[in-house]
Amino acid sequence: MFTINFWFVLLTQMNSLINLSVRRSGCIFIEPLLKLFLYFDTWLNTCIAIERAIHVYQGVHFNKEKSKRLARRSIFILPFCISATIIHEPLHRNIFDFEVKDEEDETKTIEIHRWCVINYSRVVQYYNTAILFIHLIGPFIVNLFSALFIISGTARQRSLAQTSRSYIAHIREQLREHKQLVISPAILLILSMPRLIISLLSGCVKISENPWLYLCAYFISFAPSILVFIIFVVPSELYRKTLKESLTTWQRRIRH
Repeated sequence: MFTINFWFVLLTQMNSLINLSVRRSGCIFIEPLLKLFLYFDTWLNTCIAIERAIHVYQGVHFNKEKSKRLARRSIFILPFCISATIIHEPLHRNIFDFEVKDEEDETKTIEIHRWCVINYSRVVQYYNTAILFIHLIGPFIVNLFSALFIISGTARQRSLAQTSRSYIAHIREQLREHKQLVISPAILLILSMPRLIISLLSGCVKISENPWLYLCAYFISFAPSILVFIIFVVPSELYRKTLKESLTTWQRRIRH
């Protein structure tokens, strides 16, 4: 969806002859769908973090079959729940024509920029802001607390089994081993800040002079969904090792 949205925005800005109905359709449908997939991806990662925490808490009593059933239900239910929270967006989207006037003759129009804009009432704006914080800050908080729970829970279990070492020593060891569980959510939150800031900005700005600057800022805001693999795999030695082993196995199968 990001690729579709990227090329749609790029082509519509480069080609002013594209039909207005095409622009309006993209404005109304593509952007909300992109948000749906972004939020869906974020909450799926959050569900995985919760599952890991439950696994640590239950230990050997963890029921894998029950976990699989819950995962299938979550995959089915989450899109509907997310759609219900952003269903207001298509209703308030439309195309706005921004005319660039000649500085010497204001009656003369040099060019016309067509942008997808959202016009919310005050009440809907408050609701949209609350939903935005829930979808961006909520997963970060859940991921962070689940990571801390995993680290502390694992350290507690090992301190009971290995009494020669203190609980604090086990905490430090688990922090080194699972540092990606803390680092990754923080990086995702930082990368999500441009989208949060852009969404909170109200009113219009003059973009005729540097339109590509605003477009770049807009697309940078989607970096978290693009860099999820790098953010979660690179900081973890275990994940990197598993990735290398998987690639090696895959190469051997191809050769044979």
